[in-house]
Amino acid sequence: MARIPFLAASGIAALLAPAAQVAVAADYMSIEAAQRGLFAQADRFDEVLLALSPAQKASVTGLAGPQPPHRSLRAWKALKGGDLLGYVFVDEVLGRQDMITYAAGIDRSGRMGALEILSYRESHGGEIRGNAWRNQFDGRSGLEHLRFGTDIKNIAGATLSCEHVTQGVRWIAALWQVALRSDSSPSA
Repeated sequence: MARIPFLAASGIAALLAPAAQVAVAADYMSIEAAQRGLFAQADRFDEVLLALSPAQKASVTGLAGPQPPHRSLRAWKALKGGDLLGYVFVDEVLGRQDMITYAAGIDRSGRMGALEILSYRESHGGEIRGNAWRNQFDGRSGLEHLRFGTDIKNIAGATLSCEHVTQGVRWIAALWQVALRSDSSPSA
C-alpha cells in the first residue's frame, strides 16, 4: 500500500517538472537560392561591404527603432548586365532563444519582396516560414508600412519570431534608406 502514494507523488512531480525544450535547427534555403528567388531576372550578385559612418549608424538606429540582437548582416547588389535591380540582404536576428536567418530584397525604388526564411533554429514558431506571413512584406515600401502588429500581423505561438524578424526588416529598410537608396546608377 505504501507504494501507491509514492507512485502518485512521482507522477505529480513528473508533471510539475519543467519540460526539456528541444531545439530544432533546420536549413531551408541557401543564400544563392534566396537571391534567385528575390531577383530572378538578375544575372549576378555582387557583395556590398557596408561601412556606416557614426552619423549613418545613428540615423539607421533612430529610423529602425528597437532591435533584437543581430548576429550578422550581409548585402548584395542584384544586377542585370550593368543595371542595378536592387539589393538582397541576409540577416540573423534572435528569435526567442536562437537565431533566425532570413533574406529580404529591396528593389531600386524601395519596394520589398516577400521574405525568405533560410534557417530556423527555434523549437516553436516555425510558422513564419509560411507564405501568408512572409508575403505580408511583399510590395511594402517605407518604414511607415513595416510596423509589427499593425502592418505585419503576428502568428500565435510565434510572437517573438514575428516581432524580431519584423524589427530586423525595419533595420534593413532604414539601412537601405540611409546608405543605399541613392545608389541607383548603373554599375560598372
